[in-house]
Amino acid sequence: MSGSIDFEQIAAVGWVTISHPGKFNAMSRAMWRALRSVFEAAQASPGLRCVVVRGRDGHFCAGGDISEYTAFRFEEASLRTFHEDEVWGALQAMLACDVPIIAQIEGHCMGAGVEIASCCDIRVASQSARFGAPIARLGFPMAPREAALVTRELGAMTARQMLLEAAVFTASEMATRGFLSRVLVDDRVGQDVHDTATRVASLAPQAARLNKQTLRALNAGDGNDLLLSSAINSVADVLRAPYAYASTDEHREGVMAFIDKRQPRF
Repeated sequence: MSGSIDFEQIAAVGWVTISHPGKFNAMSRAMWRALRSVFEAAQASPGLRCVVVRGRDGHFCAGGDISEYTAFRFEEASLRTFHEDEVWGALQAMLACDVPIIAQIEGHCMGAGVEIASCCDIRVASQSARFGAPIARLGFPMAPREAALVTRELGAMTARQMLLEAAVFTASEMATRGFLSRVLVDDRVGQDVHDTATRVASLAPQAARLNKQTLRALNAGDGNDLLLSSAINSVADVLRAPYAYASTDEHREGVMAFIDKRQPRF
């Protein structure tokens, strides 16, 4: 079994579950391709207002499925296809998605798990979660764009420790280093994420998408062109015409609902 990326939409929230039983949800090549498809569909779905990414059976994602590695890692062209087309294709689809993404992180969050979590906007973790990228033990480096992504989100020192000394960090340490939004006792994480997703989905969807586009466009000017170049091409207009939303129904509804002292209907 090569694992799966399962998707379910309940109301305006999409639930993406990383599933690879017996392997702590390690990512296979098929799973990377499926993850890309899920987020390309999410970007195109007007009824989707929030996406939650989580793992099955108490773990987020333990990294890559090493059992597949001998089939492609020892030849440059096939290795390039894996990282640039399959892995980066999925991560780029997440980064380019204008729908807010929440990571529900429990148990193992290693390697590929850290990369997937790095593409999320809000990251909530259990106290027992553990984070790392100990690929130095496997004899290979992190691919350049993947390294740019995790360095931006984790910070340079944390990325160096993960990659150069195979350091593994607790959730509390990762929160202190700014990677996590919050850390909760294990049995509260699911409910907190559900409540957060419901709250995000109740807010103005156009504003959320525009905020993500603006932040993505602004990040493109700070040296992260390697990471964001393909995403920025589609959203540059948000900086050239930042007030084009003025006459939209959502904008009017939000302001008028406040004035009328009622709940907005987005």
